[in-house]
Parts: sequence; structure tokens; C-alpha cells
Amino acid sequence: MEQNNTIFKNKLSKRIISTPGPAAKNAFFYMQETGCLKTDEAATTQRQNLDSFLIVAVVDGQGELTIGSETFSVSKGECFFIDCRISHYYKSSENQPWELLWVHFNGSTSEQYYDYFLSQSKNVFRPASFDRVVSTITEIINVNEFKNPNAEILTSKLIVELLTLALTVNNDSDKYDTALKQKLAAVHSYIDDHFNEELSLEKLASEFYISKFYLTREYKKIYGKTIFQHIITSRINYGKKLLRFSDKSVEEISHLCGFNDQSYFARQFKKAENLTCFAYRKMWRD
Repeated sequence: MEQNNTIFKNKLSKRIISTPGPAAKNAFFYMQETGCLKTDEAATTQRQNLDSFLIVAVVDGQGELTIGSETFSVSKGECFFIDCRISHYYKSSENQPWELLWVHFNGSTSEQYYDYFLSQSKNVFRPASFDRVVSTITEIINVNEFKNPNAEILTSKLIVELLTLALTVNNDSDKYDTALKQKLAAVHSYIDDHFNEELSLEKLASEFYISKFYLTREYKKIYGKTIFQHIITSRINYGKKLLRFSDKSVEEISHLCGFNDQSYFARQFKKAENLTCFAYRKMWRD
């Protein structure tokens, strides 16, 4: 279902619709529709079951987005990212009609990007560099409007840039005071320097004078992963270096990485790389 009372009367408004070629549909992110809207009146859009993902940048004015059961206010300098298969409705303010840039896209790993985005953020977000979002969507419009012969490849690259800007936003960042950010950064750096030692939440909490429960929660919010995940990743990365650039045995390497149990190291390595230690060493050294 689609209901859209937006009328493209303003000369500054445009809409570009594209049909992806086989290569784009099979391998790339591809643009379905992109454009800009500037209106002097309230505008509304309501849809569901549309096989598309949508990123919108509010260049001016304000409005409201409802997706599923959640409703958000959206204003100048903010963006929203939605899965259009879910029932949604967005409308411009009557008093301050909005000016929008948008891109409908799909393909590649769009759904996985969206799921990861929602695990870290809300549908409405304020990017650290709103100007970069605007310039990226504008470039998508230009590439497709002027029929660049490499439009599909360039558009895929630009959509990745847009997704990167969305995924590197942390809506909670303004809630953290400088002291807390510095303490969490110190914990992160400490792990990088001491990953191969005996590390535990209790030890880190004691070292940095912070509750282990608070440390666990706030670290995940800032870095998008748990302390345990960071320790394991650091150990696996070091193990990969030793497998490639030394002749040490897997047992020796497991201990040098901070694992007391060789079999546990082997399981974690296989889980991370989908390869055994021996297969990884052979692949990179043969």
C-alpha cells in the first residue's frame, strides 16, 4: 500500500527512478529511487510491504516519522533509516514544511546493515557530519541524473558510504561526560596492551575504580561490543600474526595469546575465522 500526497511543484524538487541491471541486482547495493523535495505545504507518505530500504536527510524544517509502533519527531540536521517492508508513515510539519534528500535502495547486504544499525541506534539519528550525508545523497542524484556510464558501480560505493555514516553514529554519545569517555578509552587501551595477561571484569573494575556492571554496560554502548569480545578479538589477531610469521607451535601460540587451554584457543580461532589454526597457517604461508 502507498499513499503519498507530495506534489513535486517546486523547481528544486526532483525524483529519479532506476531499474538495476543484472550485475547490480546480483552483486551491488542499487538505487531504486532518489531525489530531493522542497515544498511549501505539509506533505505525507504512508507505505507498507515495499521491498526497499530508505535513508532520508532533513535539510530544513521538521516533521514526524512513525514506523511500527514507534513515533519520532524529526528536524533539520537529522536523518532516518527505515525498512519499508514495515508499516510506516512520515509527514511534514504544517508550520515548518521540511526539505528532504532521500534514497531508496536494496541489494547486497542491505538487510544485514539495517539489522546491525537498529541494534546500535534508533531509526532517527543525528550524524556527526550531516554535510557528508547531504553531499553523498546529492552525488547519488547527480551520478544517476546525468547517466554516468559507471552509475551502478559508483552508486553502490556511495550507498556504502551513506551506510557507514549511519552505522558510525552513536545516539548516546552526547550523554557521556568527558571523564567517563576518557575512563572507557583507558580501559580499551589497557586491554590492547595487556590482552595476553589474565584479564577479568573484576580486575578491570578494580584497576579503574568503576563498578563492573556499569563498566560492562557503558563499554558496550560506546564500543558496540563487550569487553570479553574485545579481549578475544585481540588475542585472535595476535595469534594470526604468530601463525603467519613464526614457526611456533599452536600450543605455544595459544599461551602467548593469553589462552591457558590450547583447545579453547583452537575453538575460538575456528569460530572467528571459520578455519583451523593449521589451515589458516597453510593458506597464508603456501
